[in-house]
Amino acid sequence: MPIISSFYGMTIKIYFLGKEHNPPHIHVIYGEYTSAVSIDTLEVLDGDLPKKELNLIRQWIKIHKKELLDIWNSQKLKKIEPLI
Repeated sequence: MPIISSFYGMTIKIYFLGKEHNPPHIHVIYGEYTSAVSIDTLEVLDGDLPKKELNLIRQWIKIHKKELLDIWNSQKLKKIEPLI
């Protein structure tokens, strides 16, 4: 699973459609926590994250939503700037 960004101890990955399913989402790994978060609705689809980290991920998704959907739809890997 390609890494598209990492910040504050979190690693963000995305599967490509051949291996993944809709709705468009990212996977977040933070220590012992793993989660899948919807790009469109910002809902946790699977797993869990501490509230602070989930809020940071949601903020990052809002900033980079277009880029994330472009990656999901084009199937072309691209690194995305971390949240600073």
